[in-house]
Amino acid sequence: MAFRTPYLMFLGDAPDELAAKTAIGVRDWRPEWCVGQLRLDGCKADLKLPDMSPAEAAAAGCGTLIVGIANRGGIIPDNWVDPIVQCIENGMDVASGLHRKLASNPKIAEAAEKHGRTLTDVRHPTRDFDVASGKKRTGKRLLTIGTDVSVGKMYTSLAIWRELESRGVKATFAATGQTGIFIAGNGVSVDAVIADFISGAAEWLSPDADADHWHVVEGQGSLYHTSYAGVTLGLIHGSQPDALVICHDAARKTARGLGDKPLPSFQEVIDAGLWAARNVNPDVKVAGISINTKSLDDAAAEKLLKETEDSMGLPTVDAVRTGVAKIVDTL
Repeated sequence: MAFRTPYLMFLGDAPDELAAKTAIGVRDWRPEWCVGQLRLDGCKADLKLPDMSPAEAAAAGCGTLIVGIANRGGIIPDNWVDPIVQCIENGMDVASGLHRKLASNPKIAEAAEKHGRTLTDVRHPTRDFDVASGKKRTGKRLLTIGTDVSVGKMYTSLAIWRELESRGVKATFAATGQTGIFIAGNGVSVDAVIADFISGAAEWLSPDADADHWHVVEGQGSLYHTSYAGVTLGLIHGSQPDALVICHDAARKTARGLGDKPLPSFQEVIDAGLWAARNVNPDVKVAGISINTKSLDDAAAEKLLKETEDSMGLPTVDAVRTGVAKIVDTL
């Protein structure tokens, strides 16, 4: 998957900021690609970008409308259709991370065909993958894994990639989710890959490379989350990591969506991650811990990071608050 930049970010009638987390992630990591936002009546999200009509966005050079919000069921509501069609009529492609395909709406499909525009559904891979071979590949690979889902694996992966590049190290960010794909401009949404081929997709995302090149693979799910452990294991086996980074959210006490299921300890996640990764790379190491401390004030965040670093004997950072230099030092 690849997209024409810059982007017009479609926020629709998002009821809150959480519903627009995909758009927020793209804005945070690719601000140079985001030139405007398209909001409908009742929208409660704001990227602090100029509000633009489809015609204004086209005049500003927008190449792709990014549907940057999520709703229950991943559907395309009726009130979204006309604005999307207007963007197509003004020369834009459309890319979406929703479960429902854009072309499933007749008006959108007809407009795209009439105007020769591309519709891309990033949750639906456009190619087939082989099963994993397990064959050793050249180059180096890092994978983020978590104590739970949605704890900052993407932000940590992106921060590590950017830090490596800033030091002149050859590095590639391998996107495995819809937000990461919009940021990277390509990738595979592995949660939509048939289970037998997840590890094969991860191999395809992190192919042979120069000996000093790092593929930074965006993690998904958690080995300790009942719902999504399978995708995590597939990514571990397919990415063949040389380094793991453990991610955690300081505000999280129980597994998201699983009632009162307690989270595993850092040591439990490390032990499970290394056990799984050694199946494909006996030399894998844990490079550090990344904790999302957004819920804490500066003093509490600093205290937690230091205590964790001291107790675990691993560099511990907040990818946004402190940066990831200490982890990249270990690479």
